[in-house]
Amino acid sequence: MDAGIRQRRAAATRDQLIAAGLSLAERTGLAGMSVNQIVAEAGVAKGTFFHHFRDRSEFLVVLHNEFHDRVFAEIEQAVAGMPPGRDRLIAAAYAYLDECLRHRGIRALLLEARADHAILTAVAARNRLVVQLTAGDFTAMGREYPQASAALWNAAVVEAALAELEAGGYQAEVRAALAQFLPGPA
Repeated sequence: MDAGIRQRRAAATRDQLIAAGLSLAERTGLAGMSVNQIVAEAGVAKGTFFHHFRDRSEFLVVLHNEFHDRVFAEIEQAVAGMPPGRDRLIAAAYAYLDECLRHRGIRALLLEARADHAILTAVAARNRLVVQLTAGDFTAMGREYPQASAALWNAAVVEAALAELEAGGYQAEVRAALAQFLPGPA
């Protein structure tokens, strides 16, 4: 078999496992998700799981990273060409919220990641990246403490995502309240 075909099949199987993980996360949460459930949901053999992932913890970190890589791509698209500042922060936040609503299983990753050490490390790294990427927006708005402002904004956006997920969908008042945290028109 051609090496390219094998690589595409392996990538498709890996994607299938990740999709199964997101689906299960919505129904079982992370704590309740087992390797046996993941492979049953994906329709693959247990050995296939371990071919792609060292263990369940590595899988959960990959699940978290894959989701956030997709979110970052959506955010980059939403803010492309926008100057740093309030409007760019809001556009990025809304892109994040929209993407969270498209993948309801992410609620478990947002909530339960705080209790899983392996994922917590990935969350902390991702949060540092978000602060690095958004501090310039706060500098452009004249904030005295742009790094701290960026960290608090990131936390507020994640909490807004959890509020929308808990409510079952888009919440205009949550988004409006989030925008009110930034100087400028509501």
